[in-house]
Amino acid sequence: MKTIKNSMLIIAFTMLSVLIFSSCGSSSTKEKQSTEKEVTEVQYTCPMHSEVVSDKPGNCPKCGMALVEKK
Repeated sequence: MKTIKNSMLIIAFTMLSVLIFSSCGSSSTKEKQSTEKEVTEVQYTCPMHSEVVSDKPGNCPKCGMALVEKK
């Protein structure tokens, strides 16, 4: 009877340890990936023509107005 209790205790401890260690390191990589995407996804658009989108600042090809950063 004691060996069954000891075995169950060891199994429970092992499962708990695996659960704790597996959940420790995954959040830091997700944060780094999301901040990198935010920096590279800047787009510019014309205030009068919303269909004009560019990845660089410049002027609208339709009306010549300066493109503004899209939010």
